[in-house]
Amino acid sequence: MSKGKVTRRKFVAGTTGAALSAMIVPRHVLGGVGYTAPSDTVNFALIGCGGQGKTDSGELVAGGQNMVALCDVDFGFVDREVARMTQQRGPGGGGGGRPAGAGAPQLTPEQQERMQRMAEERTKQAVKLQEAYKNAKRYTDFRKMLETQKDIDAIVVATPDHTHAVIGKAAMELGKHAYIEKPLTWSIQEARVLRETAARTKVVTQMGNMGHSSEGAALVNEWVQAGVIGQIKEVNVWTNRPLGFWPQGVPRPAKPSAPAAQGAGGGSGFGTDWNARQVNRALATAMDGEYPIPQGLDWDLFLGPAPEVAYHPIYHPFNWRGWLDWGTGAIGDMAAHLIDHPYWALGLTYPTTVEATFTPFGTDVKNNRVSYPMGSHVVYHFPARGKQPPVKLTWFDGGLMPARPDVLPDDVQLDPGGGAIFIGEKGILVHGTYAANPKLYPQSLMEVAAKVPKTYFRVEKSGEGQFAQAKHRMNWINAIKGKEKATCPFEYASRLTETMLLGVVAMKVGQSKKIYYDGEKGVITNNSDANQYLQREYRKGWTL
Repeated sequence: MSKGKVTRRKFVAGTTGAALSAMIVPRHVLGGVGYTAPSDTVNFALIGCGGQGKTDSGELVAGGQNMVALCDVDFGFVDREVARMTQQRGPGGGGGGRPAGAGAPQLTPEQQERMQRMAEERTKQAVKLQEAYKNAKRYTDFRKMLETQKDIDAIVVATPDHTHAVIGKAAMELGKHAYIEKPLTWSIQEARVLRETAARTKVVTQMGNMGHSSEGAALVNEWVQAGVIGQIKEVNVWTNRPLGFWPQGVPRPAKPSAPAAQGAGGGSGFGTDWNARQVNRALATAMDGEYPIPQGLDWDLFLGPAPEVAYHPIYHPFNWRGWLDWGTGAIGDMAAHLIDHPYWALGLTYPTTVEATFTPFGTDVKNNRVSYPMGSHVVYHFPARGKQPPVKLTWFDGGLMPARPDVLPDDVQLDPGGGAIFIGEKGILVHGTYAANPKLYPQSLMEVAAKVPKTYFRVEKSGEGQFAQAKHRMNWINAIKGKEKATCPFEYASRLTETMLLGVVAMKVGQSKKIYYDGEKGVITNNSDANQYLQREYRKGWTL
């Protein structure tokens, strides 16, 4: 900060109001709205460091920002992951643990060269990030970090879904800018609390759905709003998650309450009754056991506001996503990359009705639901908006996909990994996950689309050609510095998250039981008992 500007220490010391004296004001607001010295950087803390947090912090460190603190409940896992940063896994290096899709196209020599350059650059960035991890102060409890370390301007939250709200609210109340991974929160009530807190504290916020900043997202908005495919009354979106990524629809690891029936099959425990219930009981028995908590893991802090559950390696790391206590399943994970684009482009509001069909939940020995279904089909109905008609949006996951549109050429395949189809009066718009590679059919519509003006803001990209990726995290940093607007602030992200999670609520309500939702009041109107699923009861010692 240049000479003559008020320092953080002087500002806090000179404040007389009790509320203001407790607030830690980021350096960037001390010189007025939009102020930042040319050489200034944002001091950020990374909370949740071993998985997605590596990617989030990597972009920020590469962009010249200063990672001053790390917070994680399992530094044993973090240290192993950090050590692997420079190990290339495939032509892109890193790989993010995502299996390549079947039938992936072969790269041209030019594309291979680009990929190699990108891999080399990622390796350089990984070395730099490793050094940043080494130099940052470490904390296990985010509350202690926020209380003791005063130089933090902003936080990046990449923890399991169930802790997003308590961390985000605590930080924003202290004037910290907040970047929180998707989904924004575990529950609908939490999403509303974060939206209100962000508005009241006036910090800069961003949800970590990087596809929102992509070139494809901008094109989808421009084409839809220009009416290239006419009015749109139906959208289908799908993902192959959780298949091949994390467990869902599985029972709680524990001995069954009663032994499996013995029958003609003998010692297998199944007899002749090889149904799903018996198989699940056998699976639960196979997983049963007392597993010591790994060294370096604070399991109580991992649980946070969620109910107490004994540690098991099937929950952590990463596999928490499919369990009701901590995650929000496939729709909570991937809808931020899929529902986001029709929700944004069509200017959708709250759905009026939501209905779900699904495969069985995983249960415990008392038949309580503990893990999300392996596959689900969720139907949302949105009201008309001005001259735009009502919209039916259908979600598919677990390998389920929508019917193939007749207008789609025979040689064009829908990506089984995920995508979206907008069905309009004049044709269809198809894109992949993150709004990747948007296309119009009949193909003659691409000539119409080429003439549509580019009216949406383009976020700076890294990489080249088809491998270029928008710098979604740096967009947030630039917004903190007053240089541009954050593309997915909590004002928008909370409403998108709320819509996503209504699909989860519909599943909890029951098979093919339609819920009617009053979005303005935030209540289900046709089933008062269902409102319990809009929030959660926090474990003793935790509050929002």
